[in-house]
Amino acid sequence: MRLEELISLPKIEQHCHLDGSLSKAFVEKRLGRKVQESELQVPEDCTSLNEYLDKFVLPCSCIEDAEGLEGAGYDFISRMKEENVVYTEVRFAPLNPAHETLSLDRVLESLLMGLERGKQEFGIEYNVIVCAMRHHSEETNLKMFRAAREFLGAGVCAGDLAGAEALFPMSGFRNLFAEAGKLGMPFTIHAGECGNVHNIADAVSAGAGRIGHGIAMRGNRGLQELCREKRIGIEMCPISNLQTRAVEGPSGYPLREFLNAGLAVTINTDNRTVSNTTLSKELEFVQRVYGITDNEIIQMMRNAVDTLFADDSVKDRLLKLYE
Repeated sequence: MRLEELISLPKIEQHCHLDGSLSKAFVEKRLGRKVQESELQVPEDCTSLNEYLDKFVLPCSCIEDAEGLEGAGYDFISRMKEENVVYTEVRFAPLNPAHETLSLDRVLESLLMGLERGKQEFGIEYNVIVCAMRHHSEETNLKMFRAAREFLGAGVCAGDLAGAEALFPMSGFRNLFAEAGKLGMPFTIHAGECGNVHNIADAVSAGAGRIGHGIAMRGNRGLQELCREKRIGIEMCPISNLQTRAVEGPSGYPLREFLNAGLAVTINTDNRTVSNTTLSKELEFVQRVYGITDNEIIQMMRNAVDTLFADDSVKDRLLKLYE
């Protein structure tokens, strides 16, 4: 497809972080000053994950109160409208802005108010995936999941585990996600972004419905077959993964391998602002670099619908877009 066709195609975004996707205009309004693009997005020659993560400092400072969180939710949805994203599951770590005078409940309420305002204005459906952070204690993360559980089905759809995967492997979080399961909260887990295939296997064993990135599964036919049989979604974010050097270069990226293995692959942006990307740009990139066909683009959208944490009524409505 031409870029214009990709932009007009109804799209679904499964893996996109709120703080890494806020617009320059929103950040400038919150900070009360002009902001250089270089303060928010990585350069073309980004050399590491650490350099990538440096770009989150400014946007995170903009969502430390209720007003900022509500504004961020609206800003996020408005950006989706620009390229015909029809449904998104936005990732967000409620523990980051929460403090003594801003409870977890208030954090989530504020964000959901902004997202809902965006939905009403732009017609884009959404849900929130709440991220537990690897550097937080199990007690703290479980407290967050319990607070988010009260919003399950009312704007929150699932949990996640994010943060420094290399320092905090999935093996240390089995109990946390066993408890999440008891709360009735489905979850996806960032795993295999930093080269450790055991994190993916442990995430699957814990009951993850989707895997964030999953790159370390390349060449592992047994684990790929298990994910295919369980219909576990594989949330791939090509441009971000190349920028953070999750793979050495485009030739090492296993998108084609995973598609050929019949995995439920989806294409996502990860962080729209930090990576200077859109879902349309990601799709154009994988078609140009990896020879992904138009039919495969549509199949990945169907994969996205199939592995969403949304209600069946939402899935049925979205699936009709790709018949």
